[in-house]
Amino acid sequence: MKPDAEPDDRVAALLRDRLRAADDEIETPSGLWERVRSTEAPPRRAVFGARPRISWAVAAAAVLVCAVALGAWWLVRPTADTPPADRGRFDAPVTVFNAEEPCRPLRTLECALRLAKDPYAEYAAPGNTAGRVWHGDRLAAACVVTRGTMVTDESLISSTRWYLVRTREGAEGWLPGVRTRNTAEVRTCSADEARNPP
Repeated sequence: MKPDAEPDDRVAALLRDRLRAADDEIETPSGLWERVRSTEAPPRRAVFGARPRISWAVAAAAVLVCAVALGAWWLVRPTADTPPADRGRFDAPVTVFNAEEPCRPLRTLECALRLAKDPYAEYAAPGNTAGRVWHGDRLAAACVVTRGTMVTDESLISSTRWYLVRTREGAEGWLPGVRTRNTAEVRTCSADEARNPP
């Protein structure tokens, strides 16, 4: 094993070494090959009446192999930050909420709320717009980031949560958490999804 190998490579090499050592400790029971080559099957009574004898070395090796396999799985298991197989699916419903009560029934430009291109940039920055939505619009969310730029709405509610959403017209962007009163479970965005604007 090379000393400058990556941590995952070192762990994999260590696991391979342990598996080889366990494999070397396993001994073939005496007479096994003769019994396998034998053409006559043992009497039924002997098969059901006999108690199997398992050597402690074989049992210990089997336990060691299982422990190593479980350890290897634990190292490569999916985590919360790992994007699922359906990455990019917009399937969580989110409803837009406008804190300004007079704007709620209106679909004018003055009452439109912005979808942002980047949840880490200033919300009102001129180039940070991906579309418009209005109070009551039903959007489909793919995921949420929890530590984006803090946004405070007109009723002084603040949040750093941002939802990656898609409108019915197909526009994709980031909706600030203060612009919804979400009640649906939305998964956390992967690092890749959070960094790359739609």
